[in-house]
Amino acid sequence: MVCSVVPDLDVVGFYFGIPYEHVLGHRGLTHSLPFAGVLSALFVGLLYREHSARAKTAVFFYLLLCTASHGLLDAMTDGGLGVAFFSPLDTTRYFFSVRPIAVSPIGVGKFFQERAFRVLASEVKWIWLPAAAGFVVLRMLQRFHSSRERRSGR
Repeated sequence: MVCSVVPDLDVVGFYFGIPYEHVLGHRGLTHSLPFAGVLSALFVGLLYREHSARAKTAVFFYLLLCTASHGLLDAMTDGGLGVAFFSPLDTTRYFFSVRPIAVSPIGVGKFFQERAFRVLASEVKWIWLPAAAGFVVLRMLQRFHSSRERRSGR
């Protein structure tokens, strides 16, 4: 969960006068794939030292996916300046051609003053329901696989 929200810590840059479009601005470096890799490697190195190489590799890719998913979803929003997926190597900002997710205003105060319901409804429709459906499908597949193994005597 931490990895999926860390990219938005870049909003503190606004308080230090860092412009949105700067490499350290919102949806810049912290939303990039290289950042996702470094953050994942850091967490694995700090928290999984005693684990096998196989376990570390699995956790690394899981955390990478969790971190990168933030930028991928932001690239599907209908606002902002895009996501710098390859920062700091390339600071070009990208959006996907399909952008169904309503962009959330920056700041808690603005969120509740403006279009909170529209943003929440959009996130439920395009993020939470598909994620929940994917979770249910994966759990069903796990149970099916486990029951097959029990029947076969493994």
